[in-house]
Amino acid sequence: MPAFQEYFDPSHQMVRDSVRRFVEREILPDIDAWEEAESFPRELYLKAGAAGILGIGYPEALGGSHEGDLFAKVAASEELMRCGSGGLVAGLGSLDIGLPPVVKWARPEVRERVVPQVLSGERISALAVTEPGGGSDVANLQTRAVRDGEFYRVSGSKTFITSGVRADFYTVAVRTGAPGFGGISLLLIEKGTPGFTVGRQLKKMGWWASDTAELFFDDCRVPVANLIGAENMGFACIMGNFQSERLALALMANMTSQLALEEALKWAREREAFGKPIGKFQVIKHRLAEMATALEVSREFTYRQAAKMAAGQSVIKEISMAKNVATDTSDRITREAVQILGGLGYMRESLVERLYRDNRILSIGGGTREVMNEIISKQMGL
Repeated sequence: MPAFQEYFDPSHQMVRDSVRRFVEREILPDIDAWEEAESFPRELYLKAGAAGILGIGYPEALGGSHEGDLFAKVAASEELMRCGSGGLVAGLGSLDIGLPPVVKWARPEVRERVVPQVLSGERISALAVTEPGGGSDVANLQTRAVRDGEFYRVSGSKTFITSGVRADFYTVAVRTGAPGFGGISLLLIEKGTPGFTVGRQLKKMGWWASDTAELFFDDCRVPVANLIGAENMGFACIMGNFQSERLALALMANMTSQLALEEALKWAREREAFGKPIGKFQVIKHRLAEMATALEVSREFTYRQAAKMAAGQSVIKEISMAKNVATDTSDRITREAVQILGGLGYMRESLVERLYRDNRILSIGGGTREVMNEIISKQMGL
């Protein structure tokens, strides 16, 4: 993959090289078995923590590194995707959606207790927003938290929670006030809290190696000290978090496209039909050229938005566009890669088969394609 000097510097290349070696050493030898097992060892969190991967982008005082360096995070995220398993990357990276609100808005004593344990890999963090009755309509979530002295009493349920089975700390969106976005808060709820139970591990089309679960809260007593940010200000925290999540999903989509394109190119050079490599046929050659073009456009646009985010600019509209462009591109490239590989592309032994399945969630998670278009149109004044 080409390096863009205006985005990445030598320190980012060091991050990239380090993470790539970690993937080659600790993940690739076992990833096929982990996919079939629909899980990966918890020990991998500890290894990633010890290698400094989990801490990239977080404050040094809390055990992180490269604080404020968004492109260090971009480089690490792209290299993790070279393991070829979106599920493993999502599971290992669930801290990146669960932890930022804790870092930014939790009370110091909570932040200092929780964050270092997660960055070291000793504990796992997850975000719990989606509910059985609604996904993208965050403003109408129903899980209720009622103040009772120095506790909140939480009742309700969540679903489709990445790392939901094995997480230790859950950043949970709850309703503490009136209906609508103005009545939402965030609470840190710890596994083992009375009244909190984890449901079954959900079976999915893709992302097999990640655990995804339902969560249930039945009069669960959570200390008021675990409130993240101000009461009834949780919606703004969630929306701010979504921008980073959408960037991460766009990067994941682009790397899904990259891996699928690499596999298709390799096959086009090796596979022969009618006496010559199939890549010599114009129909395949031009298809690959179009796939490569679409990926370059998507990746450059995504990097541009990351650069704006790094500069402190608001990219609410543009990052929604980037997510849609990237996932549309990965939809197309994974489909075409399967087609180019033919029967092999349909086999479980083929990487493109997994990429094709894993890709499907990317235009749904973090806000669906349709919600992205709603955001874009509102930002256009419509």
